[in-house]
Amino acid sequence: MSKVLARRGRRSAYRLVLLQAAVAGCVSLFFFAMWGVQYGLSALAGGAIAVLPNFVFATLAFSHSGAQASGKVVRSFFLGEAVKLLLTIVLFSLAFGLMKSSFMPLFVCYLLVLIVPWTVPLHFKQN
Repeated sequence: MSKVLARRGRRSAYRLVLLQAAVAGCVSLFFFAMWGVQYGLSALAGGAIAVLPNFVFATLAFSHSGAQASGKVVRSFFLGEAVKLLLTIVLFSLAFGLMKSSFMPLFVCYLLVLIVPWTVPLHFKQN
């Protein structure tokens, strides 16, 4: 039973990450079409900064489930959140340090992707 719960949670989390990636791609294409390659790449970097850490969190956080493994569940969530935060910091540093990204498209796409989980009840039917 606990494996089923972990699998169901992981599947829902991956669906959310996939939806976030789709939003990031659409926003990046919009910036590319309206303002050119530099803005499109900056928006894509902002989307990646939001999506990649969320994927890592989903993978780590839903690795355990069940009452027998409650300590492992808590540790995996804390580890997932810590890795997510550190990865976000590293990716922002890389985007501004190596890529010389434009500020506005990067943060617009980053924030739009972060808003996606708030709208999930509108997109997914609960099973």
